[in-house]
Amino acid sequence: MEQTVKTDKMGQMPVNKLMLTMGLPMIISMVLQALYNIVDSAFISNMAENGEAALTALTLAFPMQMLMVAIGIGTGVGTNALLAKSLGQGNKEKASNVAGNSQFLALIIYIVFLLFGIFGVRFYISTQTTNELIYHMGVDYLTICCVLSPGIVFFSVYEKLLQACGHSVFSTIAQIAGAVTNIILDPIMIYGLFGCPEMGVKGAAYATVLGQCVSWILALIFHLKVNKDIVNKRRYFKPSAAVIKGIYAIGLPAIIAQALMSIMTYGLNIILGTVGENMVTAYGLYYKIQQFILFAAFGLRDAITPIVSFSHGMGSRSRIRDGIKYGLFYTFVIMLIGTVVVEAFAGPLARVFGLSGETEMLCVSAMRIISLSFIFAGVNIALQGVFQALDGGPESLLVSLCRQLIFVLPVAWGFAQIVRKSSGASWLLWTTFPIAEIITAIVACLLMRRINKKVEVLAHE
Repeated sequence: MEQTVKTDKMGQMPVNKLMLTMGLPMIISMVLQALYNIVDSAFISNMAENGEAALTALTLAFPMQMLMVAIGIGTGVGTNALLAKSLGQGNKEKASNVAGNSQFLALIIYIVFLLFGIFGVRFYISTQTTNELIYHMGVDYLTICCVLSPGIVFFSVYEKLLQACGHSVFSTIAQIAGAVTNIILDPIMIYGLFGCPEMGVKGAAYATVLGQCVSWILALIFHLKVNKDIVNKRRYFKPSAAVIKGIYAIGLPAIIAQALMSIMTYGLNIILGTVGENMVTAYGLYYKIQQFILFAAFGLRDAITPIVSFSHGMGSRSRIRDGIKYGLFYTFVIMLIGTVVVEAFAGPLARVFGLSGETEMLCVSAMRIISLSFIFAGVNIALQGVFQALDGGPESLLVSLCRQLIFVLPVAWGFAQIVRKSSGASWLLWTTFPIAEIITAIVACLLMRRINKKVEVLAHE
């Protein structure tokens, strides 16, 4: 009965209303993910000593944190789709196998990052800086985040298990609880309040992983209590090659798309570091601020995909067109609001983080120039969701490659050579992002025309 109600909603509810109903919880969930990093940065940067160096250290650790999120979310996305399909077919045995295998995969992913935390962190940080203070802070922070990473890994899976069974409100509650825990613990553990020892960067890391563990434990409890269609027995945790293949057939493109963010940030840390450490600090802070806007677009994209995909499956051209139209419209509204807010409050936002005069100026410059790319970025993100829904996985991946790699790192490297020879031209580096998003938007629109023709042909067969 519940499955019938959900199917009726997907096929009959006006697309405009459906987009808002599905999109708002996903937007909230994605924005809360961005909250972890920005909260750490705000408290860290205002430490009595070496706040700016600590902020740079967190920026160097950030790409690896994004990679953890990418692998966790990608595994969760594949789990979500395969589990929902199994439940839709009434196959609870397979659904239980999918759920059990996803938890087995989460354990394997955690072990990999545990080993990286023990053996790989020092080398990874050393490739981005030669500053001893920043190096040691980065190693301390990232080691804790990797060694104690089961929270973020397992929550990514349980979140999708809850969503696939129609209980997204519980995953949102778990995520909010973790974010609130992080916010409360950050000042206590960083500054040493209420009898807690002052731990600085280590305190920020411990607050982050404890918040993630709160989300994980709550999501696990909710999963066991409300996901009644899933049987949690030991035999379902036995790895199945067919199930794992099914999970990653869907989840691998999502992992690659998310991992490109990690690769781009890592590459930019190295390129900007050749110009100056304050450039790395300014970009790292800006990147975390922009996540509130971009992650909102990602959340809406995750609503666009199932709406358009369902309409494609039922052969409704009108609902496909409405899904694309309203998806692009609401994404445009989000990105326009984000652009206005960042442009209007660039100065106050930068001052919250207690930066030095030069670094603050660079951060304000980054916000005001890069935010001009938000609307184009929104088009690219929304169309990625459309491509995925219309069996255009390669096209979606190409858009990710263009906006996060092909048109970013080479352009940034070229501009860095100019900036190193001209001290007043640092602003030039920030124009990399509008250039990349505009060119990618043109590519995405051309790809959309091709996919649209393919869908028209299929509709007439």
